[in-house]
Amino acid sequence: MAQPATRARIDPRLRKRADSLADAMPPLLVEAERVAQTVSQGVHGRRRVGEGESFWQFRRYQPGDPATSIDWRQSAKRVPTYVRQNEWEAAQAVWLWRDGSESMDFQSHLASASKLRRATLLTLALASLLLRGGEKIAFLGLDHPPGSSRALLEDYALALEKGLVEDHHSLPPPANLPRFAQVVLIGDFLTPLDEVSRFLRSFSAVGVAGHLMQIMDPAEHRLPYQGRVIFQGPENEGEVLIGRTEGIYEEYGVRVDRRRDDLRDIARSAGWTHTVHHTDQPAQAALLALYQAIAGSGR
Repeated sequence: MAQPATRARIDPRLRKRADSLADAMPPLLVEAERVAQTVSQGVHGRRRVGEGESFWQFRRYQPGDPATSIDWRQSAKRVPTYVRQNEWEAAQAVWLWRDGSESMDFQSHLASASKLRRATLLTLALASLLLRGGEKIAFLGLDHPPGSSRALLEDYALALEKGLVEDHHSLPPPANLPRFAQVVLIGDFLTPLDEVSRFLRSFSAVGVAGHLMQIMDPAEHRLPYQGRVIFQGPENEGEVLIGRTEGIYEEYGVRVDRRRDDLRDIARSAGWTHTVHHTDQPAQAALLALYQAIAGSGR
């Protein structure tokens, strides 16, 4: 795995953004825990029958069950015969990453948070929710092995404060993940689609499954502007002047929808899932969608 960046290697603009995000990090972590707590009350963990060493439950013997599964001590206490079931144990961790590139700083008047803040909130909340369920987590761009301790979440939040996570590009840094690991990527994915496709194919080729959550400001989904507007690229792409913005509504909407559909198709072709979250919508709904996607693929 790539080594974490140090402050000395970080661009001054990125350092300034990291400092501004650090001011909001303590309440953001608290908010993430609150969101995770809310969602955890309405979901079930990923516990299920399977190969493992941890006992889960007894159930009545059914025709076809192997005799070796019968728990004779438990059966001796009651009339029915009972078999012993162990809990399926996930072999791999869930690896998390959120896009920290400059395009994520965008926040229109229609949204209560920037894309970056919402993506950070969801990443922290998902990590908290997974830990509550007994899962192991790890973070792409942070040189820490997978673990199930809350200290890992706090270390990640601290690393975000200090700008020590490699997240300033639109896709994660290269990483050698174990086969059958799961990955969750949260960002706007404005990078060229062929780059996204190559990245996902490189993971799927080694059996790594994953989930893309595309973060969009409502103003990016449908232009809320009228008249003469100058649009500036957030990552030095230059600017363009539109003399009558309402005249491009239809074409713009078609292109946005096409890109969303193309990104969804790229994810599906790699065996990944894809969801879209708008920053004017509650974070709880997006968190629940991610958690259910992870639980579904784990089955």
